[in-house]
Amino acid sequence: MTTAEAPAMTEELLFEQRGHIGIITLNRPERLNAITGTMLAAVSEQLIACQRDPEIRVIVLTGAGRGFCAGLDLVDQQARMGAGDDSPAPAAPGYSLFDLRDAPPVVLNKMDKPILCALNGPAAGYGMDMALLCDIRIASDRAKMGAVFARRGVLPESGGTWILPRLLGWAKAAEVAFLGRVLDAQESLDAGLVNQVVPHDQLMEITLELAEEIAANAPLSVQATKRMMRLGMDEPFEAAVDHIYLQLLPLFRSDDFKEGVRAFMEKREPEFQGR
Repeated sequence: MTTAEAPAMTEELLFEQRGHIGIITLNRPERLNAITGTMLAAVSEQLIACQRDPEIRVIVLTGAGRGFCAGLDLVDQQARMGAGDDSPAPAAPGYSLFDLRDAPPVVLNKMDKPILCALNGPAAGYGMDMALLCDIRIASDRAKMGAVFARRGVLPESGGTWILPRLLGWAKAAEVAFLGRVLDAQESLDAGLVNQVVPHDQLMEITLELAEEIAANAPLSVQATKRMMRLGMDEPFEAAVDHIYLQLLPLFRSDDFKEGVRAFMEKREPEFQGR
């Protein structure tokens, strides 16, 4: 990271910066990137670091190997329970009954910077929820979405009960969740869970092209737009319009707004600086 303090490094989570794009990679390919407590902490810390770094304008979340994320590591959980630890899930910063502020699903939902998911393979349980909490999902033709919570005796604890009805509507969300459905890439596209399906070997190329296109826009404008979209889901229209106007006023005073107007008048591409 260039201007924000870098989080502690772990082999289970990789980070790479390409220009204004931050790439976060879940890195337990031998376990289909099943989530451990260490990974939960690392994901939250890296997302927060990207949010604070003005050089990062877009984030790409993906997985190493042939899977995106198989969910919480149940093998790890069972081993800990066998050792006398009956806690229901791996530990993560702030991840307790009453304080979820630093849990990855909450951090993902609060992020103002756009997050693209390069869905490189199966996403199940917790992994599916993390993918759905990204703003845009580009799926490999080998990807799958597995809402398998009911088959494991749990529920979509990481945001699925909130996001699925909003993406699918109540009836379709109930069908997917109650039956523990596994949707392949085309079914996920047809249902509206992913934005597009691409050949597996072109996944990162296409995702990064889209990320670069977003990053070329005025970052303050993109982030304000995302924030107003997110808050607008839970407020009436009149309140949303009022809040949007208040967000617009500082944008009018930004250097990027002036650059956007100049570029339009001069018939050239703008060069935004994020200020």
